[in-house]
Amino acid sequence: MFRKWLQSLSIYADKRMLAMIGLGFSSGFPLLLVSGTLSLWLKDSGLSYALIGAFALVKSPYSFKWAWSPLIDRIKLPLFCRLGRRRGWALFTQLLLMLSILALSRITPSIDNWQLVAFLAMVVVFCSASQDIVVDSFRIDSFDDKEQGAGSAVFVLGYRIGMIFSGAFALMLADHLSWNEVYSIMSMGAVVGIITILFSKEPKKDKSYHEPSAEKLPFVPRLVRFLRRSIVAPFTDFMRHNKWYLILIFILLFRLSDDYKAPMANLFYDDMGFTKAQIGYASKIYGMIATIIGGLIGGLVVGRKGLRYSLMLTGILQGLTNLVYIAQAYAGNNIYMLGVTICADNLAGGMATTALVAYLSSLCSVAYTATQYALLSSLMSITRDVVASSSGYVAGHLSWPNFFLCSALLVLPALILLWYMIRHDLVHK
Repeated sequence: MFRKWLQSLSIYADKRMLAMIGLGFSSGFPLLLVSGTLSLWLKDSGLSYALIGAFALVKSPYSFKWAWSPLIDRIKLPLFCRLGRRRGWALFTQLLLMLSILALSRITPSIDNWQLVAFLAMVVVFCSASQDIVVDSFRIDSFDDKEQGAGSAVFVLGYRIGMIFSGAFALMLADHLSWNEVYSIMSMGAVVGIITILFSKEPKKDKSYHEPSAEKLPFVPRLVRFLRRSIVAPFTDFMRHNKWYLILIFILLFRLSDDYKAPMANLFYDDMGFTKAQIGYASKIYGMIATIIGGLIGGLVVGRKGLRYSLMLTGILQGLTNLVYIAQAYAGNNIYMLGVTICADNLAGGMATTALVAYLSSLCSVAYTATQYALLSSLMSITRDVVASSSGYVAGHLSWPNFFLCSALLVLPALILLWYMIRHDLVHK
């Protein structure tokens, strides 16, 4: 049995994994710049909790990236297409991402200009979501079905390192620099993705896929054919899955528990009396290390135990570790308890993310990778970016222990639905 686990580990030595770390970093670092890190900037600028919580809505493009994913899936960019369909779009979106973060760094939030800050943050999210469409399809096309768990785990590893950069590192810088200077430095995170994509090769699956040939047609019939192949076909192809609508509901619910508390986490730590440096070290460095370990463990569990076992296990862990925050609320300003809370939560979160990403990847067809994965991951983002926008209002009307109890209970609908799906053979083993 030990030898089998060692064989499972050998996939992590594949040279493709280095590209996954770089692309994961590039995909992960923008998120906190429009969520947790931005929340502290807004709090320092005097905005209310309710308004800060509502800023979760700026991340809504993550939830609707499926709407423009067919364009990225089918259209080749002039000049950039010389790198290949996936690599060309990746480089283009990474350059736009860098410029949009630089633009945000030029604004100082206040009660008078929060609308402009929200708009620029949404532009950052749009560029980040567009990049995600490309790098997710790049990742899926780079591995076969048996390798998806490991590929997802390493991608999540890079993603979490990116979040350390825009979380812990950004908070440490904020103790010595202005927030505007911090965000200027954060824009350089896009360079990691740019370098990675320039030194990577186009995925073999993407090279091997060709659209059916057809004679030249007038503009209108050609447009109709494009829309049919780019928009209609990916959705009808996905609907071949038995009870596909239950799959969509499950994806929507699976991360609800963790995602609902996320916008309030940094505010909770601040209310407990922790400094920005302490929050940076504990919640971002130690927490991210726990997440990375959890992600790697999640990849091994998916590879050895399968998706059913992994999803059920990590779903239960998400709910249980949310309850640890209640103990933290009663412990107050206890740095050791903070370490326990953050590490437990992030270990479970890392495992859950890897299991879910592997599950989403298994549902996609190679012909429509970008569009289908964008649709599925968009559903995963709705709870994080739209539903969680009410968390500030709820936290403002409940004590912290009651708030975290409510967030923990939100895992139950997903677990009940998963149990039903397993019973009716709707989840691959």
